[in-house]
Amino acid sequence: MSKMLDGKTALVTGASRGLGRATAELLAEHGALVAINYASNDAAAQDTLRAIEAKGGKAFLIKNAQGSSEAAEQLAADLDAELLKHTGATDLDILINNAGGGPVANMDATTPELFEKILGDNLRGPFFVTKHLKGRLRKGGRVIFVSSLGARNALPDYVVYAISKSAIETLTVVMAKELGPRDITVNCIMPGLIASDANADLRGDAATKAYLEQNTALRRLGEPSDFSGVALSLVSPQMAYVTGQVIEVSGGMSL
Repeated sequence: MSKMLDGKTALVTGASRGLGRATAELLAEHGALVAINYASNDAAAQDTLRAIEAKGGKAFLIKNAQGSSEAAEQLAADLDAELLKHTGATDLDILINNAGGGPVANMDATTPELFEKILGDNLRGPFFVTKHLKGRLRKGGRVIFVSSLGARNALPDYVVYAISKSAIETLTVVMAKELGPRDITVNCIMPGLIASDANADLRGDAATKAYLEQNTALRRLGEPSDFSGVALSLVSPQMAYVTGQVIEVSGGMSL
């Protein structure tokens, strides 16, 4: 039986854990050949690869920490080599700029080094990955950026993180205009509090978890599958006329 993404190639950055892993697994399940990009956790990346292959999916690993133009250029070279080996061409259909996160701090606690680190993780990385790979995208391709509900809430302790994610939303619109003539859609997913290593402590506090659930319309926190399901929808043929949009996936936490 043919699958929706048969014959498609995809790159998911930050795909060894959490939202990226869930997305990589789901794209592979639907037939895509998935490049699993990750920064440093070899064990987690290998586990993701094994999980995909155990279900009959196709994937390969690219170890490359993002955050600079040089890193993105090397990622593009590594991707080319792997795609040539697996498909005989360097064409890409789906680019999901998921990698991000990093430390947070208020303005007073933000050193120049921390400022650059947060911007590198959340803005420079996806910016330069897209710059170096957009020429490889086939007609009808898909690009997804990832923002955060933190960009809308703009809490003081997340000042640089919020700025960087707001910039990603602007980048989404700019790239939608640039790539639209090639029939390539560009959209952004804005997740709320979705289970990951980064928020395990927050979710582990019963009182905090209960408060957050009560202030979410669906009365539960998110799971990685809530995010990956939206990503799959956005890369499907049925979403070919949706572009330049920021889609909140928060269960109604901001209502």
